[in-house]
Amino acid sequence: MAFSRLSTIYFFWSVTIACYLLAGIPKWACAQQPFKFAQVTDTHVGGATGAEDLRRTVRDLNQQQDLDFVILSGDVTEFGSDDELQLAKQILDSLHLPLYVIPGNHDSNWSESGANSFRKVFGGETFFFRHKGFMFLGTASGPNMRMGPGQVPRENLVWMDSVFAAHPDVETPLIYINHYPQDSSLNNWYEAIDRLKQRNVQLILCGHGHNNKLYDWEGIPGVMGRSNLRAKDSVGGYNIISIADGKAVYRVRKPLVATNESWLQVDLRNHGFAQETTTFKRPDYSVNEKYKDQVAAVWRYEDGSDLGAGFAAYKRLLITGNTSGLVYAIDSETGKKIWTYNTGGKVYATPAVWRGVVVVGSSDGYIYGLRARDGKEKWRLKADKAVLGSPAIADGTAFIGSSDGIFRAIDVSSGQLKWTFDKVSGYVSAKPTLHGNLVIFGSWGNGFYALDQRSGQLVWSWNNGSSSRMLSAAACYPVVVHNRVFVVAPDRYMTCLDVHSGKVIWREKMPDIRVRESMGLSRDHKYIYVKTMDGNLLGIAAQADEMRIAWRSNLQLPYELNPTAIETLGRQVLVPSHSGLLSGVDAASGNLLWQYKISNTMINPIYTMKGKYMVISSMDGSIVKLKLR
Repeated sequence: MAFSRLSTIYFFWSVTIACYLLAGIPKWACAQQPFKFAQVTDTHVGGATGAEDLRRTVRDLNQQQDLDFVILSGDVTEFGSDDELQLAKQILDSLHLPLYVIPGNHDSNWSESGANSFRKVFGGETFFFRHKGFMFLGTASGPNMRMGPGQVPRENLVWMDSVFAAHPDVETPLIYINHYPQDSSLNNWYEAIDRLKQRNVQLILCGHGHNNKLYDWEGIPGVMGRSNLRAKDSVGGYNIISIADGKAVYRVRKPLVATNESWLQVDLRNHGFAQETTTFKRPDYSVNEKYKDQVAAVWRYEDGSDLGAGFAAYKRLLITGNTSGLVYAIDSETGKKIWTYNTGGKVYATPAVWRGVVVVGSSDGYIYGLRARDGKEKWRLKADKAVLGSPAIADGTAFIGSSDGIFRAIDVSSGQLKWTFDKVSGYVSAKPTLHGNLVIFGSWGNGFYALDQRSGQLVWSWNNGSSSRMLSAAACYPVVVHNRVFVVAPDRYMTCLDVHSGKVIWREKMPDIRVRESMGLSRDHKYIYVKTMDGNLLGIAAQADEMRIAWRSNLQLPYELNPTAIETLGRQVLVPSHSGLLSGVDAASGNLLWQYKISNTMINPIYTMKGKYMVISSMDGSIVKLKLR
């Protein structure tokens, strides 16, 4: 036995060395061995047939004799809830093959855990491994907790750099996996592509589109896989991918039925991208030069993680949080970091400050009270799940929602609970609006509530009548004026409610006006500003008995999804976008005055300062202080 084993090793290395000596054959080609694996994607457990279709696929995979592993490329669940993730994991635990899994937008955009549970349940949101002469690398894709195009998280890109640094053999063939197509579907597609093109990247796999399709992403072959869902068929399906002889051959497997003939064959080769200089167009920042006489940057700060929160102010400090779990303060004059506090989970909540105490929630399930001057912890309050909602403070009481179905009122000084309302449907991710004695907010369960600030008693509730949680009026900051509450939601309706009773005054959906979740209030209280999905900015008459457009701007953005609230600064309206572009519009004429592009990712809640200053951050970790000239 020992002799046989040594002989095998000797034969292998002899062949390898001989291969190296053959002219024109790269070393990486000699190290490859044929293999097969399965790509399963878009299982949507929690949807109508998601769990049943996945169980069938797992049973089928366990019967396959020649597969080496399985890649599950995102949208594992329908809504990203803890229950759905646990159910998916339970089903996948019966799989006999090695499994490598990444999240998709359905796992992260509506995640009640702040995209924390996916990592806990599946052990991570990225993967890297070597197999028979290939490297496989997968990253998450977002969008995390805010509607918009996908985005590879900043910390995933940093992780990718560390993987490549630890594995410097650039000639080894690389296959990259992300849930999204590597194009404008991802806000920062180019950041991943530019990294991949420094390696021997030969193929990219994705899901998201629920169809089998071949792409070309800057010369890199990209293949979208079909959804595992049955849709209108009797059973679902997945792809079996065979790697051999410099080719990737795709076949659809109908679970427990049959394997179809190949539908695609992709040549695998070294494209030599490191030597190429021409690429597709990257984001254009020339707009900053165009409007340099109107607006300019005072300072810029770059975080190493994603940012999903806005800012609170204390004297010269600006306080925010990131997805590495840090709450930190920046000097508003210099942009230098002053202090940090480390929570145990991703922070998406915008902090609030009252008398030197910062109140902020974390997806680790705690609400924190921190000393504003130095970040020292004063108190913490435990919730049963992640705290993604931002606090609103009035008279020393912080009002904040969480993911455990409970809305809380907390004494800011002591951290003591004053009251709870435990009948919230779904989870809360936005900031409540305070008006008179009411605290008003929506949840991702089609709930919309007005509570008594003193007692926490329900004054009224409203439901938009939708059966889909994804159409909840939960991401917008409700606007209250003239005894009316205004909300917009993903169902494209704008709704006006009586602030005292919650009764509908009007609720309209215009066929040519696709409002979504971004809104604000004019300084003179005449208009409710709404941003449409077509990139327009409109003013809806605040006192009309119908949805009447009373003001229009000439702003024309591309297709637009960012739910961040519209703000005002002096006589200007500030309009955020999902591509890092902030626009200033004249409140009187509606004319576009200036634009500034901070990055190519979603702008978070805007902080305006006295005079002509504002501070904005974007989801990829960029923070900029701007000055109007």
